[in-house]
Amino acid sequence: MKDFLSFLLETIKIVILAIIIVFPVRYFIFQPFFVQGISMEPNFFNSDYLIVDEITYRFRDPQRGEVVVFKYPQSPTQRYIKRIIGLPGETVIIENGQIIIVNGSEKFVLDESEYLSDSYTTGEIKTSLSENEYFVLGDNRAFSSDSRRWGSLLKEFIVGKVYLRAWPFTALAKIEAPAY
Repeated sequence: MKDFLSFLLETIKIVILAIIIVFPVRYFIFQPFFVQGISMEPNFFNSDYLIVDEITYRFRDPQRGEVVVFKYPQSPTQRYIKRIIGLPGETVIIENGQIIIVNGSEKFVLDESEYLSDSYTTGEIKTSLSENEYFVLGDNRAFSSDSRRWGSLLKEFIVGKVYLRAWPFTALAKIEAPAY
């Protein structure tokens, strides 16, 4: 009986210690996310298991090219995954299949060849972003519901940046933003 009580006490200690460690990490630092759909192909596929870094954006603002998970503005209970294209204060113009970024007197065509083999972007749009607004697009532009359809994304809806692809193991990788 004494052995059983000792075993039970040790098991309870381990469970409590695991909860104390795992709970804060899971809910305040890293969060799992399953990709659903094809909007981010060819870089992320349906059922990819990702780890989302929730703490980085508490210390700095999101950057162009980073892949983020966010609460869908029209239904905040849903989570979406997209790539940041436009930053606060910029104007994003999509015309003739190209993305043009205007920031003050600086104007450039966004080169997405590092992560997209076909970077033709459908639609014609011109939108100016206010403070705390971002323009996001899916990598699979023909099959993505993104800022072209529902407008800019407020920073408050961003859950975090995609940090790691954990599944499938054959595609295990730390996710880095491209260099523009």
